[in-house]
Amino acid sequence: MMPQLVTVRVKRPDRRPIRIWVPVLPVVLVLSPVVVLAVLGGAVACLVYSVSVVQALGTGWRIVSALPGTWLDVEQGRTAVLVTIR
Repeated sequence: MMPQLVTVRVKRPDRRPIRIWVPVLPVVLVLSPVVVLAVLGGAVACLVYSVSVVQALGTGWRIVSALPGTWLDVEQGRTAVLVTIR
């Protein structure tokens, strides 16, 4: 299943935290021309380096499908960023 929502929370010292919800599908639709170019560029790179294009696309889809449930925490000093993919 493709991720549906990305939540970004930024904790700042002495301020209220910022929380941003980003729906994935509208972003992918808006950036679809760039996604198509990236897939074509990846296919050309696979042909140059003698990698199966079908296997590479399948592996990429498996990675995208495994993203829901991923948490990424980054802390630098007193500022923290939490990214959750649902």
